[in-house]
Amino acid sequence: MAWHLSSWYLSLVLLIGLERLAELVVARRNARWSMARGGVVSGQGHYPWMVVLHTGLLAGCLLEAGLADRPFVPALGWPMVVLVVAAQGLRWWCVTTLGPQWNTQVIVVPGLPPVERGPYRLRWLRHPNYVAVAVEGAALPLVHTAWVTALVFTVLNAALMVVRIRCEEEALASLATAPPAGRAPA
Repeated sequence: MAWHLSSWYLSLVLLIGLERLAELVVARRNARWSMARGGVVSGQGHYPWMVVLHTGLLAGCLLEAGLADRPFVPALGWPMVVLVVAAQGLRWWCVTTLGPQWNTQVIVVPGLPPVERGPYRLRWLRHPNYVAVAVEGAALPLVHTAWVTALVFTVLNAALMVVRIRCEEEALASLATAPPAGRAPA
């Protein structure tokens, strides 16, 4: 089996990988901020699976496109590039809107109200960052017609998001009943 992969697609996937590393730097900084204010971590059991899934997405894009000789089909590829870029924009809008409350893990600081500005002001779109993840997870592989990777990621991500969103909703619900950081319950 020969390796056929365009250098620009390799660069795109590597750029997304660098973006993920930047997210981890921001998340680590934000975790320190949250923990210094009494943050509580939830859902640690599913987090390693998220890391594996997102790493697998990037590897799958390269392996399927390269080893299976998936072509770049402009009628599919260019719209998918637009969706990948739009997903990055939505993701970073979420990150900047949440500020130090954003994290790759579920960490809540007791006493802080939920963020209700930016994309979070849209009541019908409770988890806009996960929309960005879903769009990117389908679109990035399809840029180079890596449909198996797109399908596998989409199915596994949907299953993982059921767990993740349930965990996050429970953690956010605890904000309504938790005393502010540094104060004991009455």
